[in-house]
Amino acid sequence: MTEISTAWSAVGGDPALLPRVSTVVREGALHARLPVRELARACVGACALAAAELGARRAGLAEVPGVRLDDGAIATAFVSERHLLVDGRAPVNFAPLSRFWPTADGWVRTHANYPHHRAPLLAALGVAEEDPDAVGAALAERSSHEVEKAVYAAGGLAVALRTPKEWAAHEQAAEVVRRPLVEHERLDTARVRALPVLDGTPLLPAAGIRVLDLTRVIAGPVATRTLALLGADVLRVDAPQLPELADQHADTGFGKRSATLDLAADRSAFEELLSAADVVVTGYRPGALDRFGLSAHALAERRPGLVVAQLSAWGDHGPWRERRGFDSLVQVATGIAAIEGSTERPGALPAQALDHGTGYLLAAAVLRALTEQREQGYGRCVRLSLARTAQWLVNGLRPGPRGERVYAAPDAWLSERDSPLGRLRYALPPVSFTGGPADWGRPPGVWGADPAGWV
Repeated sequence: MTEISTAWSAVGGDPALLPRVSTVVREGALHARLPVRELARACVGACALAAAELGARRAGLAEVPGVRLDDGAIATAFVSERHLLVDGRAPVNFAPLSRFWPTADGWVRTHANYPHHRAPLLAALGVAEEDPDAVGAALAERSSHEVEKAVYAAGGLAVALRTPKEWAAHEQAAEVVRRPLVEHERLDTARVRALPVLDGTPLLPAAGIRVLDLTRVIAGPVATRTLALLGADVLRVDAPQLPELADQHADTGFGKRSATLDLAADRSAFEELLSAADVVVTGYRPGALDRFGLSAHALAERRPGLVVAQLSAWGDHGPWRERRGFDSLVQVATGIAAIEGSTERPGALPAQALDHGTGYLLAAAVLRALTEQREQGYGRCVRLSLARTAQWLVNGLRPGPRGERVYAAPDAWLSERDSPLGRLRYALPPVSFTGGPADWGRPPGVWGADPAGWV
């Protein structure tokens, strides 16, 4: 069942705290054939309850503050990238070559928002220029699985449409379902540093926590954006040679600082950051960072007591473990696109719910790890994947009719503020508990403009 008890159990929460959660139900929010609203509510609820629990422990409160889940706030936050305005301009969330395409025997979905993904896609198809008509013609001549194999071999991203039954028969699906929704591992026996007692308002459970953010795109940045909301000092570090989409950074950059660092050339600077970090969050393919000494165990050896949170598209095991992936592609592979549409005309979820849901669940897992550390010590690693979240969603409820949208306009859950990027309209955070923060302490800044150091 895609409900908060499942999510709370997955992050190791005490079921006795679940009565602290109340819900404002809004029919039509995130309406779909699959239980997207329930998934979103569960992930945000687990995150808010984990925040309230940690805040209560650090502030010495007699009881955990109450958590309030509002379907309207959650639904608005799950499409935050669509509500963002920068000086009145709406962002473009998908490039022209990131879409569904008919093939000789079915459908394929490509992802080409970044230049380093677009170039190998064109090369695999033998298309010289970014011409949608030429791409469509090349794809129409090939089978969907042939396209998937060729584009991935070239370093691009394309996934063939599969039904849930076809995905269940795939070797990667077999590996995904073997794993829990959230994987937990103890890394060492080190005691962690004592955090100061919290006082004042708002209650910021993660105040004083230093988070090294090595994530990109949506799920990881949503998790670290949430930790920043809760008071953490979050420093996002990117390789200077990898371009970032400015609007995407604006949407997920609230509360954080952003720096660029070449891990090969500036290793001493990274090691200095690591030596004072409490949490490291990574969002790259399993094994991609190992050559830089950034596996969970290697990090914990150099920084005992560290919490490492790892996020991937397809999971840490199976033939697809080293493949790149995004929410839209995982929807296509796992049968979600066929459920929300059909094999003749694929559909999509009303939000990039795998990204956003996994992001809040990842933040919840980090918060619970920090809570457990207060009593037990030890470094910890938590691992999540978009594919495992997708499996949870597909298994949650029997698909049914979409019904009629009755969800009200989201104006109540939007705000505006000035920033170094311009005047922003943005979605407010959905994580809400008594005495907690209602908005981020700082707006997003320019990508890569901050020094690579802690406050």
